[in-house]
Amino acid sequence: MSKNNNNTAVDIDTVDDITNSISKVDMSISDDDMPDRCANCGKEGGDSLKSCAACKLVKYCNRECQIAHRPQHKKECKKHAAELRDIALFKYPTQKEDDCPICFLRLPFLDTGSMFYSCCGKRICCGCIYAMDKNTNATSLCPFCRVPSPTPGEEVVKCAMKRVDACDAVATRFVGSYYHNGMYGLPQDDTKALELWHRAAELGHTAAYFKIGCNYVNGQGVDRDMKKAEHYYELAAMGGDIDSRLLLGALEQNAGNTNRAIKHYMIGVRGGDNGSLIQIECLNLDGRATKDDYTKALRAYQKYLNEVKSRQRDEAAAFDDKYKYID
Repeated sequence: MSKNNNNTAVDIDTVDDITNSISKVDMSISDDDMPDRCANCGKEGGDSLKSCAACKLVKYCNRECQIAHRPQHKKECKKHAAELRDIALFKYPTQKEDDCPICFLRLPFLDTGSMFYSCCGKRICCGCIYAMDKNTNATSLCPFCRVPSPTPGEEVVKCAMKRVDACDAVATRFVGSYYHNGMYGLPQDDTKALELWHRAAELGHTAAYFKIGCNYVNGQGVDRDMKKAEHYYELAAMGGDIDSRLLLGALEQNAGNTNRAIKHYMIGVRGGDNGSLIQIECLNLDGRATKDDYTKALRAYQKYLNEVKSRQRDEAAAFDDKYKYID
């Protein structure tokens, strides 16, 4: 197996993309904290030693030493790698929440709270869309770039593909969904959808992993595989996708891992998912979540509401349910 460019040896039993995701999280163990000698032969090697990619606890002078030391190291490695993985999985995303590019308020979590415009590749909140519709007598203009919105069909695809060619990750994910659903004149093609979703995730739009996970659940374009589905849900969740948290929480809850489920739900609540709040409420009612858990969830959801609410959005939601932005 090959070695990467950061002096890290590849652990034999570790999935590469999980390891890569974990490596992005700030950990307390660094190469400087580790002994500068091979864990197998004891040879001192300084910068030439390669650290174990999974646990970061030991170093080796070459692959042969890594393989020879595997029987002694495997148990400890797996244990520490699992601990690192949980740190990554349950760490609240540090990136700034997406804001509407017009009113600069946080975009709502609810699907009807915003819309993607293929002409400029922007997601606009329902309040700003409503204001534009009202001020232009419902003529279809993009609220951001003020050009006529593409008409459903080939024009939408043409505009979106321009964004895809420009390596726009969000547009790439949406075009993948067009293929998945057979929209706007495109053929229904899950193979093409998966290709585009993988590309979107590689470009940084990790919510695309959620779409991939759903296809593994439903066996669309791939063989049905719940382990792989959970794997992709976790990648999406670690990248900040809130939809994945509700599903991961349900999987843990069904497996009897209530504490882990609550952790997922709590992150979902902070992201604006009312469904996760309801799950914590139900767990509290049947005694599996504490009153403190539920209180923290309520406060987190209220904080989210304070960040997304505005008079313009309320006016839009009152006018038509297509502008609804809060459950």
